[in-house]
Amino acid sequence: MDNENFSDLTDDMLDDIQKSIQTIIEHFDVPEDNKNDVIRKINFMYTKTREMSITDSLTKLYNRRYFENISEREFMRSVRYKSPLTFAIIDIDFFKKINDTFGHQCGDMILREVAYTINESFRKTDYVFRYGGEEFVVILTDTDENSALCPIERLREKIEKSEFMFDGKKVNVTISVGFSSDTINASDAFELFGFADKALYLAKENGRNQVRIYRK
Repeated sequence: MDNENFSDLTDDMLDDIQKSIQTIIEHFDVPEDNKNDVIRKINFMYTKTREMSITDSLTKLYNRRYFENISEREFMRSVRYKSPLTFAIIDIDFFKKINDTFGHQCGDMILREVAYTINESFRKTDYVFRYGGEEFVVILTDTDENSALCPIERLREKIEKSEFMFDGKKVNVTISVGFSSDTINASDAFELFGFADKALYLAKENGRNQVRIYRK
């Protein structure tokens, strides 16, 4: 099973597999020392499998499936404790042109480098995901609109000024970003994501390589 197939496994499925195998081993007629060793190995394999199920194989960021799990939880936590929350969507500008000009190996390199830069630009308490293709999502916890703008704009500038090299050639890369912190008017995480997506659309329609905020 490759990494992409692991993303189809739900947490409940993984838990059931682990429990089933562990139960079989516990009742199997083997020496107790060996039994404990096998159970430890199963638990290790379970941990690695679960990690793979929520991780994008190319960029090593969290994947879309994990975003769908985490986003609503963080939204509900924000509502419950009245804490600010920001969703940001990041899109690599003209990514198809990069693939067409330099090839897909270059495109994969750009995705990995941009993913690394995004991940390094935010706090450990934030969540960074590869949402799909050349799009990334960041959940900035306990962060309002004003506080979110600074690191997001800093990221945009850093990507623009970075020297991405492939096969001895410089590849110019910029990003467009849309974000929203409007948890007041959003009924759920899906709607807050929609606000950020509308802001991203504005950024792309108005020339790209910019950050836009959406307020309802």
